[in-house]
Amino acid sequence: MPGNKSTARKAMDELFNQRDITAVERYFADDYIQHNPMIADGRDGLIELLPTLPEDFRYTMLRAFEDGDHVIALARIGGYLPDGDAAVVDVFRFEDGRIAEHWDVVQAYVPDDRTVSGHPMLT
Repeated sequence: MPGNKSTARKAMDELFNQRDITAVERYFADDYIQHNPMIADGRDGLIELLPTLPEDFRYTMLRAFEDGDHVIALARIGGYLPDGDAAVVDVFRFEDGRIAEHWDVVQAYVPDDRTVSGHPMLT
């Protein structure tokens, strides 16, 4: 049986990159809870969100860490912010192999050569 980390990666890829709306039924719990204040709660919130995203929207999960029923992922999304990519930290809570709850923090991505610290944001 694949782990939750693998399931999170598949869910985000199929939903956001492949634009496969059936991924909502496959990977998200019936009573899915969404904590992002810009997205409606429940699976319907994801279904309503998908057609509003730009055609060039891309979600790339760069790293993921699994701890019990939680997965924390570092991701980069393109086509979302008007001035460039975004860096994202996603937190998923799983129940019975499906995503039951989601939190995220999104901020503008700063290219590696422009960070004040001199360190990349996501590697």
